[in-house]
Amino acid sequence: MTLTARSLRLQRGGRTLLDGIDLALAPGELLCLLGPNGAGKSSLIRCLDGIWKPGGGTVEVDGHPLSRLPREALARAIAYVPQQGGETLGLSVAEMVTLGRAAHRHRESAAERRAIVRSVLARFGLEPFALRPFDALSGGERQRVLIARAVAQDARYMLLDEPTSALDLRHQIDALRQVRELVDASGIGALMAIHDLGAAARFADRIALMSEGRLVAVGDWRAVLTPDRLREVFGVAAHVGEIEGIPYILPAEVR
Repeated sequence: MTLTARSLRLQRGGRTLLDGIDLALAPGELLCLLGPNGAGKSSLIRCLDGIWKPGGGTVEVDGHPLSRLPREALARAIAYVPQQGGETLGLSVAEMVTLGRAAHRHRESAAERRAIVRSVLARFGLEPFALRPFDALSGGERQRVLIARAVAQDARYMLLDEPTSALDLRHQIDALRQVRELVDASGIGALMAIHDLGAAARFADRIALMSEGRLVAVGDWRAVLTPDRLREVFGVAAHVGEIEGIPYILPAEVR
C-alpha cells in the first residue's frame, strides 16, 4: 500500500515543472519534500492529489489509478492542506473543519460528526475560535484550521504544501509535532513540502530533495542533506550536524 508517482511529468505555460518523478509514500511515514522555490514541490503535490493532471506518467493510490477514483473515494484516501484557504463563503472555523467530514457523510450520524469535529478542534487548540469567521483569523490561525480540517478528513494519506509558512516559531514546532504524532498514532502517510531544512531533518522519516522538477536524492536526512548537495541545489555553503540529537543546517556562505 503506497501513494506512488511513476515517471511523472508536467508542463504548464511552456515550462517543465516535473521531469520524470518516481516517488512512493508509505503508510506510517512522514516524508518531507525540500528544494528551492520553483523546484516543483507544489506541482508534485497537486498532481498527487489530482488537482492537476500530469502530462505523462501515473499516480496510484494503493495500486489503483488516481484518475479512476470517484470523488468521495479520493477524499477518503487523500487529504490536502494548501498554502492558503481560498474562497470560504463566510464559513466559521467549526464549519471549515466540518468540511473535512464530507466524504464520510453517508457513513456517520450528525451527532458522530459533531463529536469528531469537537475532538479535532480541541486537539489543535481551536475551541475558542470555533464560531469565529475563518476569514477573520490571522494567517497562522488559518493554517492551523486547514491542518485541522485535513485531520478531520481521516484519510489514509495527507499532502501538506508548506503548512508552516504562516506560523510563528512556536506554532511551527507544534504543527510539525502534531503531524509527526498523527503519523505515528494512526499510521497515515504524510508528504510535507517545507522550507525549513532543520525541521524536516528532525521530524521526517525520509527526505526527498528536488531541483528544477527532478528528484536529486531521497533517503535519510544525513545522506541527503550533505554540504556538497546543499551547495549544488541551493547555492549555499552550509554546516550540517547535530546537537543533542537534534539536526541543524547552518548556512555559512552564498555561492
